[in-house]
Amino acid sequence: MNNGHSNFDAIQQITELELLVAFTDLTGFSRLLQSTLSQKVAQLLEGHFELVGDLVYEHGGKLVKCLGDATLSVFPETGVNNGVLCMHTLKQRSDQWFAGQGYDCPLRIAMHYGPVVCGPLGPRQDKRFDILGPTVNTAVTLKTYDISLTPQVFRRLEPETRKLFKKHTPPVRYIPVNSPHRE
Repeated sequence: MNNGHSNFDAIQQITELELLVAFTDLTGFSRLLQSTLSQKVAQLLEGHFELVGDLVYEHGGKLVKCLGDATLSVFPETGVNNGVLCMHTLKQRSDQWFAGQGYDCPLRIAMHYGPVVCGPLGPRQDKRFDILGPTVNTAVTLKTYDISLTPQVFRRLEPETRKLFKKHTPPVRYIPVNSPHRE
């Protein structure tokens, strides 16, 4: 795998790129917040975010931001397959990691591919790499109980990676082969 995040860090002006956008969210995290001391929650999140960041960077992506218990990551146009494999691995490792800590917080992952506006955004004193646009909104709002990816992502996968997913409707999205249909 490559260290593709440095390519994102090199972007010095607002630009449009075609990217894989991956949004993750922990299920049941609100329960955890109500039953666990804040310092323990922060330690759990820190461990989880380190796991996410390590895998994303190892697979050539960039962890754009952490939002509460959620994350937003991107992978380059040439790294869609790697990004999906990364997220597939992340789901397994995150669920195992939380179970090992004694918590039931399954990770949900939604992915979409398309154009985004990206680059240094924010206040003058604190500009950071960020992304925005309809592709991001689609990834963040895509319904998922496990892992979901849009047809735009599925079409960019290598044949072997496609075998990890099956069609799920409505709307069309692809989920892991071993996941039940829940609608």
